[in-house]
Amino acid sequence: MFNRLRNWLENRRIKKMGFTAEQWESAIADWPVMHRYQGAERDALRNMCFRFLVRKTFASGSGFQFTDAMCLKVATMACVPVLHLGLDWYDRWKTVILYEDAFVPNRPYRTEDGVEHSRGPGLSGEAWYRGPVILSWQDICETGAHTRHGKANNVVIHELAHKLDMLRDGANGAPPMHPDMRPGEWHDIFTAAWDRLQNDWRHHRTLPLDDYALTSPAEFFAVCSEAFFEAPENMREEMPEVYRLLCQFYRQQPLPLAISGL
Repeated sequence: MFNRLRNWLENRRIKKMGFTAEQWESAIADWPVMHRYQGAERDALRNMCFRFLVRKTFASGSGFQFTDAMCLKVATMACVPVLHLGLDWYDRWKTVILYEDAFVPNRPYRTEDGVEHSRGPGLSGEAWYRGPVILSWQDICETGAHTRHGKANNVVIHELAHKLDMLRDGANGAPPMHPDMRPGEWHDIFTAAWDRLQNDWRHHRTLPLDDYALTSPAEFFAVCSEAFFEAPENMREEMPEVYRLLCQFYRQQPLPLAISGL
């Protein structure tokens, strides 16, 4: 009963917003990931995008004048990870704050040498527990399979992965598991991948991910999520077990399954 009423109210608000399929297609036309979603999946993603815009509020950071097309693109990128999970996975927060470029949080920052500074470095994105998602439009424009030091980059997927991670015991690299998944397997495989990449980094070997992934387990999950959607070929080749678990978690197969005998 509640879901029917909610959908009815949302449909009214979507109609009032007046967005069209043509506007949506134009807004996401330059994102290569969208080639993967066709037919019924593409229709479902467009519908979810419109519902995301109904449920969330977009706010300006430092007076940035964003457009409807920007909101449509951000909303679509945000919806891709939950396409087969459901938009309810984002229910615990309401606001997207969009800056034109990197933003500087107004809080103390401690560097690795132990010195505390009044303000930290510029950021491309940030996700607050039960608070807003903050994004830099310039960094969104630099999304791609090889745009972060030759590695996958998508700040929207990165920060939304943090939001999913926070649903279970805070941001620790272990989002809620589905009933058909084994938390112990997730822990073992992600830990083994983390340890291997840490060892590769110490020995100056080429990494399949941006080394920011090695900052913490939470960042490891978020960066792996970026690679899963933006560069799945590389992830499946370099980190096949992590790729398999992300397929299970996101309920998606970015790459077609191999057919035996072909």
